Amino acid sequence: MINLWDIRYVRLGTPDVETATRYVCDVVGLELARREGKAHYFRSDDRDHTLVYFEGDPKDHTVGFELRSMEELQSAASALDAANIAIHAGTAEECARRAVGAFINFRDRNGSSIDLVVKPHHSGKRHWPSHDAGITGFSHIGLCSADPVRDEGFWTETLGAKVSDRIGASPLLRIDEVHHKVALFPSQRVGVQHINHQVESIDDIMRAYYRLQKAGVRIVFGPGRHPTSGAMFLYFEGPDGMVYEYSSGVRLITAEQEPGYQPRQFPMADTSFCMWGSKPDIAEFKV
Repeated sequence: MINLWDIRYVRLGTPDVETATRYVCDVVGLELARREGKAHYFRSDDRDHTLVYFEGDPKDHTVGFELRSMEELQSAASALDAANIAIHAGTAEECARRAVGAFINFRDRNGSSIDLVVKPHHSGKRHWPSHDAGITGFSHIGLCSADPVRDEGFWTETLGAKVSDRIGASPLLRIDEVHHKVALFPSQRVGVQHINHQVESIDDIMRAYYRLQKAGVRIVFGPGRHPTSGAMFLYFEGPDGMVYEYSSGVRLITAEQEPGYQPRQFPMADTSFCMWGSKPDIAEFKV
């Protein structure tokens, strides 16, 4: 079984890199780390980067996950091959673009593009955000899935994720103590459904709520609180329809809790997404 160590980055195509860059800096509050031709790299913590916008198809998304060693990467390639999943080993140029020592790429059962990487670069420079949004780091993604039950099997049996809770057929999957790093939501689309950054507190969420309203950014869910992870949240719309989320206070499932932990089943209902009464304007969250 493949053991994912952590989620590392998201790469997104866009027809307008400059507009996306202004949004990521001025609205989300990430640091522009560098520009490499038609690709712009952004930091949210001490990693080299956690988000890339590149000139390309806005449906072209890739999510990177870190493994701990080259041996694990080679083992992962063998496991995927045994599962009849086609893999691509990154060239030296592709590794340089990702700032990693090595990687393989494959598509999950729904067609989403996944990188498994080793030796991803950290930054030797202090993280200096473009403005004080209270961001502590990139934390998780939602993925689109035409069949969440089928795809749950792939993520748990092949990629080693564990189910923390389910909303309807949608599993919330953890790869470490954090309640979830991946969530699978019913959709006929392929790729990333939303991108989450953690912020320090509810104060940052509420400041963002008023700041985004004033700036005319479309808020699509919240402020609210998830009954699953316990996190307080705010979702808002970004370039090319991508949904971004701030959240704070996410639940941890520790090694001591793990042996007796039982995933909870929540119905597909508004109250399963928000215990405060906020209603989502996100297609995959609508009942």
